[in-house]
Amino acid sequence: MILIESEDPPADTRATPERVSAVNLASQQMLTRLGVWDNLSDHSKTPFETIETWDAGSAGSIRFDAADLGLKALGHIVSNHALRLALHRALEASATHSIFFNQEINSLEHSDEGVRVTLANGNQLNTRLVVGADGPHSMLRQLAKISMTDADYGQTAVVATVRPSEHHGNSARQRFLPDGPLAFLPLANGRCSIVWSVPNDRAPDLLKLDDSAFGKALEKAFDQRLGQIQTVSPRISFPLQRRHADTYIGDRVALIGDAAHTVHPLAGLGANQGFSDAAGLAEVILAAASKNRDFACRSVLRRYERWRRGENALIIEAIEGFHRLFGSTSETAARVRGMGLDITNHSAWVKGIIMRHAVGLSGDLPALAKP
Repeated sequence: MILIESEDPPADTRATPERVSAVNLASQQMLTRLGVWDNLSDHSKTPFETIETWDAGSAGSIRFDAADLGLKALGHIVSNHALRLALHRALEASATHSIFFNQEINSLEHSDEGVRVTLANGNQLNTRLVVGADGPHSMLRQLAKISMTDADYGQTAVVATVRPSEHHGNSARQRFLPDGPLAFLPLANGRCSIVWSVPNDRAPDLLKLDDSAFGKALEKAFDQRLGQIQTVSPRISFPLQRRHADTYIGDRVALIGDAAHTVHPLAGLGANQGFSDAAGLAEVILAAASKNRDFACRSVLRRYERWRRGENALIIEAIEGFHRLFGSTSETAARVRGMGLDITNHSAWVKGIIMRHAVGLSGDLPALAKP
């Protein structure tokens, strides 16, 4: 296996602010079986036992509790940097691998039996299959001439690491505000990673505020649910867009993760979709190889596409519906939201279905991710 990385090797240092991902139980199972999960320090992975969500425009709220499913946690908030480092270490322990850092693919040349990849430094590599996992602006997707349908949410995510005066209690919290959701995700030592989705024209103003003023704005927006904001890290931001590739495959090319799809972070499912893509593609490839089939031919890759594109399309549409409903400022929409949250919160059966799917205990999961 050959990995082409556009960045430097991951260093054994933490970035500030910490970019994090919500890793559900299915993804945790996959990472455990690959020997990655246990190499993550406790400091870099924080369990969340409950999820609390409430609406600023109504009195509606909902709470999910791991104990209701007989679980210790619903998932973990994991440092992206630490996860990348652990994945690289697991790969380096593999007997057959090569990694090219600070390189990008310049061109693809196809033949009946393989692909010739030319790197930016002029080196050429021959392979039977190229997997694009190079993010939302995937160069590989462009070289494979795979089109993408996208839409701008009109929002920017402002990210920071903060320390509130009250401990988060290992709970992931999110408040839906009129102009976008605000999430407080638990980290080690009582800190929280915040993801504040705001209209594009408001983001620059939040980034310009000094730490004290930003903390005050954050307290107000979060209804002081965790008290005062005592410390604030430097802030970063990124635009939010919905993207979905029109196909996940090309000639001996397959797309996974953000190269194939991106969604609003309000449900914290993006990373888990990517992990399931990777596990699903591996499962399809190994099944074909075990039967001495050409695992990179279109008929084999089509199975992966049908499986994962269908699953991801359902998630994208569901999140789009939530975004529209909670983004509406009409009184009717607010009443509907409040009633929906309260009714769901009082229905153990409905909450159970939602929780089992969200944490990765149900659905059409790859074998590597099944409990």
